Amino acid sequence: MSLTRIEIGSGLAAVKKFGFYRAFGKRAVDIVFSATGLLLLSPLFLLLPILIKLSSRGPVLYSQGRVGLNGTTFHILKFRSMHVGADSAGPALTCAGDRRITPIGRWLRRSKLDELPQLWNVLIGDMSLVGPRPEHPLYVRSYNPEERRVFAIRPGITDSASIFYRHEEDLLQSVSDFENFYREVVLPHKLSLNLAYVDNITVAGDLSLICQTITSLVTSRPAPLRH
Repeated sequence: MSLTRIEIGSGLAAVKKFGFYRAFGKRAVDIVFSATGLLLLSPLFLLLPILIKLSSRGPVLYSQGRVGLNGTTFHILKFRSMHVGADSAGPALTCAGDRRITPIGRWLRRSKLDELPQLWNVLIGDMSLVGPRPEHPLYVRSYNPEERRVFAIRPGITDSASIFYRHEEDLLQSVSDFENFYREVVLPHKLSLNLAYVDNITVAGDLSLICQTITSLVTSRPAPLRH
């Protein structure tokens, strides 16, 4: 059997198992929208680095290892919102009021503009526009086999858990042992939402989550989740 026939057969099998959108359409949408977003938002990619440089010394971009598709590690990109060396000066989690965050970084994190470089992660295939937010390897170690099903798809810039926990840093600040609270309460809830998404990926669902994300950013409060 020729390579072309094998590829076609594999493609048809994927469509039959997952549906056309999950097998091929989702990636096509990611490429088109991430490329368009990088182009349209190019003025911000010129302005924000200037503000970051004026706010503190260090590189404009920050990258960190996260666990993605099939459990492999990739480097997620963000505009730097913390002082250089923050990784070794405190926990992996950050709360509102964390002194490691730079003045401009607080605004970037509140507005989620620090995550704009992830459009590049989407374009090159590390991430998707919509999908489970990629977690730090430190926390992935405790995932059980069921929870590891989130690695069956590419992680995303936004998902239902991101919308629900739009003000996660404020929430973590309100508890005494925030790291344990994250492990025991927040993370299991996030994973339950993520697994529900993995089992029900649709065009309409992705568009709804994108619209809800925009709404939560504009109104500065979590948008009501719709299923």
